[in-house]
Amino acid sequence: MEVEGVRRLLAEAGVDARRYHLALALLCDGAWWTLADLVRGAATSRRGIEALLREVGPQRSGDRFRLTPEQVRAYRPLLEESGHPGEPALADPVAHLLPRYADVLERMEKLIAEGPRGRQALDHVAATPETVVRRALLLGGRFWLPGARLLCVGDHDLTSLAVAMAFPGVQVTVVDIDDRILAYIDAQADGLGLDVRTRWADLRLGLPASARDQADLAITDPPYTPEGVGLFVARAVEGLRDPDRGRILLAYGAGERTPMLALKVQNSLHDLNLALEAMYPDFNRYFGAEAIGSAADLYVLRPTTKTRPAVAARVERFSTAIYTHGPQSVEALQGLPGPAALGEGGFEPEVLVGDWPKDAFPKLPRTRLSTWLAKPYAASPSRVALAVPAGLEAALPRLLLATRARHVRVLLSGAAPDLPALRAALPGVYELTRTGHVLDAVRLPTPAGDDGRLLRGILDNAHGKLANTWREGLIRARGHLTKKQARAVVAEVAPWAGDVTVLELPEHRLRALPAAVAASLRLPPAEAGETTGHG
Repeated sequence: MEVEGVRRLLAEAGVDARRYHLALALLCDGAWWTLADLVRGAATSRRGIEALLREVGPQRSGDRFRLTPEQVRAYRPLLEESGHPGEPALADPVAHLLPRYADVLERMEKLIAEGPRGRQALDHVAATPETVVRRALLLGGRFWLPGARLLCVGDHDLTSLAVAMAFPGVQVTVVDIDDRILAYIDAQADGLGLDVRTRWADLRLGLPASARDQADLAITDPPYTPEGVGLFVARAVEGLRDPDRGRILLAYGAGERTPMLALKVQNSLHDLNLALEAMYPDFNRYFGAEAIGSAADLYVLRPTTKTRPAVAARVERFSTAIYTHGPQSVEALQGLPGPAALGEGGFEPEVLVGDWPKDAFPKLPRTRLSTWLAKPYAASPSRVALAVPAGLEAALPRLLLATRARHVRVLLSGAAPDLPALRAALPGVYELTRTGHVLDAVRLPTPAGDDGRLLRGILDNAHGKLANTWREGLIRARGHLTKKQARAVVAEVAPWAGDVTVLELPEHRLRALPAAVAASLRLPPAEAGETTGHG
């Protein structure tokens, strides 16, 4: 037991010793604590807690620690010196509301426990159930939510579900790259009757058209790199329908020993001309992220008149390397296979999509991946070459759907795609073959039969609004339907179609398209409510 060692540690920490006082207060309750629980409870980095434990010398049992009664008596005077031993550093702005939403918290505990596990390559660290409910309560306490629209720019934490349960009047849209998360959110929202809709997007390639200019509020918990924070917040700005009134809530944390990293992130926000309206320290708590104390601050950002121009000027400059782990980390970028692989077997591309070396087919037209997904290509090339860097493999089904080319050759620098899964996401469109890091997609003939023709017509117009393309194809196939009847049939079999495009559909929706299309060809108009004129 080293009381003087602890006193010395507190003195060296200076005004930041509040964190250590809180951790010591937790230990002084006599219970067993894991290191992770101490980190999260005190919002102090793992390194800081380990330094405290070395000085305190607690009892240890496996990965748990506690103080003996004698140690508690010895260390309690150190806490008394602070004047408020064991109390949080700042008052929680919404803690008093939690008991009123105990049922929401209970459901969120179950939903988070049963949800998809985090992916390290995407910098996933799960927020605690209390955190996501408190986010919802802060939104409700600070803003008028009835009739409001909320955009979740990434939602591994399932904040969308907490907001929709606590405030049913909010329309929530989730944009995420992880198809597992989108499928889980859709399933839970459908089961609970929540107004939550999902959109697939790799934010490095753009925000979905249906998510732009539509939200009153946006919330994001992005990768904690300057590039990641800058990109996710820029996309959140693009999602606001009225930047003069909109707000963006940002979760971001840095360890107490890394203020320069926090400064770089804050500079990226400053570059977007965002005003910092409020910041709640250590508001967010996590299962993990112990290097930053399993905690992050919550920023409330307000766009200014100069924000939109700054976003437009900078958003395309953000690197694709936005994460701290995996193939798209800031530290690890991999190159594409040599362009010589492009011409094997006599393949002669007519357009290059993605980032290609300048000396590769220098006379051919080129376009960026983001542009390829954003709008149809002006010409109608028969052969297209796609360069897909490591970490962007999730975009592959959408990149292939964004063209009607007869033959697409894809050069991959990352993990090889799962061909059966890729075929399921591209029902009946391509014959796929792979040799090493080269993937060939050869367009299949349009299938015979109404089902196949209607489905292909929808997938061949992937940039258009799904409901509109489907409606027009349905009228051609069935002949006797009016536009109103056809629209009602589509809404009945696929209520998720709405104003989304095929390129924005989560993978589970792409897989569901063939069955839904078949059902739309057989559903009588009366079942869609059209005979009464109230469809």
